[in-house]
Amino acid sequence: MSIASKEYRTITQIAGPLVFVEKTEPIGYNELATVTMPDGTQKRGQVLDTSDDVVVIQVFEGTTGIEKAAGVKFLGETMKMPVSRDMLGRILSGAGEPIDGGPAITPEKRLDISGAAINPWARAEPMEFIQTGISTIDGMNTLVRGQKLPIFSSSGLPHNDIALQIARQSKVRTGEEFAVVFAAMGITAEEAQYFMSDFERTGALKRAVVFMNLADDPAIERILTPKLALTTAEYLAFELDMHVLVILTDVTNYCEALRQIGAAREEVPGRRGYPGYMYTDLASMYERAGRIKGKKGSITQIPILTMPGDDITHPIPDLTGYITEGQIVTSRELHRAGIYPPINVSASLSRLMNAGIGPELTREDHKAISDQLYAAYAEGKDLRGLVAIVGKDALSERDQHFLEFADAFEDKFVRQGTDEDRDIETTLDIAWELVAGLPINQLSRIDRKYIETYHPEYRKSE
Repeated sequence: MSIASKEYRTITQIAGPLVFVEKTEPIGYNELATVTMPDGTQKRGQVLDTSDDVVVIQVFEGTTGIEKAAGVKFLGETMKMPVSRDMLGRILSGAGEPIDGGPAITPEKRLDISGAAINPWARAEPMEFIQTGISTIDGMNTLVRGQKLPIFSSSGLPHNDIALQIARQSKVRTGEEFAVVFAAMGITAEEAQYFMSDFERTGALKRAVVFMNLADDPAIERILTPKLALTTAEYLAFELDMHVLVILTDVTNYCEALRQIGAAREEVPGRRGYPGYMYTDLASMYERAGRIKGKKGSITQIPILTMPGDDITHPIPDLTGYITEGQIVTSRELHRAGIYPPINVSASLSRLMNAGIGPELTREDHKAISDQLYAAYAEGKDLRGLVAIVGKDALSERDQHFLEFADAFEDKFVRQGTDEDRDIETTLDIAWELVAGLPINQLSRIDRKYIETYHPEYRKSE
């Protein structure tokens, strides 16, 4: 009798989403299984741990109703994602099942969801610009094809609105095919309805594949959702030659699911109760972004996470920062001031920005004007602290220019509408209008040739 047809009735323990089975044949890690209850109903599961004595199965639909008398069959294969070009425009559950009322997806291929991190030798360097339409990202923390650039947010801040705006507006400027894979993990039913209605209202769904894992779905499904999303992205990028942007929200909910399952397995916890292998687990997810030599497509990731207690040293943002190539940080202070998107450019960084900007990519003055914005805004923010002590009238004329610049920068450059899609030329032109309020001799980060070409004073005289 083959292992796939043998049924075991040796369940010894049921803990959370886990079922422990004894005295089995050798079973492979990640192998699929079915659990059949006495009334004939079945639940699907996956092998989480295997040894000579015990096999641990995580049950996708939860263990409610499972008894020790239930039968377990191992199927001899790992979980695979059915993929097809027809997935574009579809909304799927966190387990990959259609929830939009449409037909089942007819697969062109079935791919193992575990995937694999791209071989370092086969990687091509991330380069070329992805335009998000958001000035604080495009102008000062540029997103590059093949990059992984997380957004560090906090509870109560509008990171979901930012995620949707990026999903709607993102594009490559070379005319190549572009797609978005949007995976939401642990969201409420209200948030899911908001996401779905926004994708449908704006027409962004036509070029997107959306995965929705709800807060009341099993924790194991939450762990599968990003794997399914990234497997879909790999198919679109490396089989269909598309440039794919993967947006994952909220990675904190994913890590909480890891902690929940780790506790059920009675693992020795690491920092703040999270599994000791969380770094490796996150890396296996983030490192599926990139470009491959000889392939036209690319996978770019924007993971979004909420920092518990606004703590950027919390294990989730801390480990994410080690693996990824920068971060976009949101600001509660800007949010309180009514500024959207509340992106704190001072704490944000895109380490690969230089690979995506410059002549033939964005514009020749991009790096210089970005550096000047950073320097002038930093000085203006420092002066706010001084004004609180000595008053604005005590400042020199030069300092008053920088103080006014900081206010104008937040109001005109950072602030934009949720449906306002700025191309890179518009973003850079706004930047030049802002620095025009400073004395020209204070523009120390910009070459004279760029000042003479792009500064509004010189444009007027032409």
